[in-house]
Amino acid sequence: MATEIERKFLVVGESWREETMSHAQMIQAYLFSAPDRSMRVRIENDSRATLCIKFGASPLFRDEFEYPIPVADAKELVVHASGAVIEKTRYLSHFQGYLWEIDVYGGVYAGLIVAEVEMDSTEDNPPLPAWVGLEVTHDRRYSNAMLATRNMAGELGHGPAI
Repeated sequence: MATEIERKFLVVGESWREETMSHAQMIQAYLFSAPDRSMRVRIENDSRATLCIKFGASPLFRDEFEYPIPVADAKELVVHASGAVIEKTRYLSHFQGYLWEIDVYGGVYAGLIVAEVEMDSTEDNPPLPAWVGLEVTHDRRYSNAMLATRNMAGELGHGPAI
């Protein structure tokens, strides 16, 4: 088991694009989600898939169990999604010793761009790149589980209401 400790921010401007190292196309489907637990399946670049189970009510840190699964199985599980299937492109960027994941959403959330930084401790205070905007770590509307299982498109002002 690993503990995931991360902060989440909205992204402003386009300068982040100059600092990325790689990217991957992702599809995420939540099989179930509750305030203190979730299970999702993720397919990356149509060639790698994982099943992830998370426990914990804190948006800052949760216990995370993630396992590789066959892509064919993942595609079958996506059919059982609870709510919308999340489509996004994830870009990676290193900034002053921290790895940032920048998610550019497509589909019903086209236009939404969110950056996450994983930390070793809740006490870490990573320096923020210039393209980082409002922190939304504690705003559950920006959690992928909430984006998938609730109609958040209209409320967040991104994409059409579903």
